[in-house]
Amino acid sequence: MMKKKKITQQEMSDVAQHIIQQLPTHPIVTLSGPLGAGKTTLVQEILKELGVSGPVISPTYNYVTTYKLKDDKTVYHFDLYRLNSEDEFIAAGFDEYLYQSNSFSFIEWPQVINDMLEENVIAVKLEHDADDTRLISVTLK
Repeated sequence: MMKKKKITQQEMSDVAQHIIQQLPTHPIVTLSGPLGAGKTTLVQEILKELGVSGPVISPTYNYVTTYKLKDDKTVYHFDLYRLNSEDEFIAAGFDEYLYQSNSFSFIEWPQVINDMLEENVIAVKLEHDADDTRLISVTLK
């Protein structure tokens, strides 16, 4: 667990490494915080560290983007900003992506499905701070 910590853009890779170390036992990462707090930036950094090449953008309009890693693991990157309920998530079939073997899920704006995410979750909260820094906390559930 990481207490609330002030970080700069350059320190995002340190946070990414911390999260990657937890992925084998905590394959779901939720990212909460206001618009522009760095949720997508952190996912980009994690995926870069995991070997994803090419652009990583927030899947705001298609809800989920899938990436294949070199070790055949699958990464699902969700952006649930436009979903209004857990029922919408289930109706879209997204619940089937969660907790799949050989995969990781990164979920921005997870509030509508928090009840579905009871175990093996890394909960990241990002907040704006002064001078282009962020406050970040990482909790293991």
